[in-house]
Amino acid sequence: MKIHMDMDLTPDEARTLFGLPDVKPMQQAMMAEIESRMKKALTAMEPDAMLKMWLPAGIQGLEQWQKFVWSRVTGAGALTRDTDESKAD
Repeated sequence: MKIHMDMDLTPDEARTLFGLPDVKPMQQAMMAEIESRMKKALTAMEPDAMLKMWLPAGIQGLEQWQKFVWSRVTGAGALTRDTDESKAD
């Protein structure tokens, strides 16, 4: 024997019918926590804070790159002079 029933239920009514717990309060608490954490993260992303955080590292990186390139250029120049001098001998 087969019985077929169609029920028009809302999600809340279906949860109650099957004996599942109401999770709305937990969802609201979690969403409030997520919202507060996102707001804190966004305040850290203000342009002034980002520039203060990134600019010193960017300048140091640029200085290191310049030193590296300069050392390679001056090193290559010395190498070229040495080979020119050995050819002249």
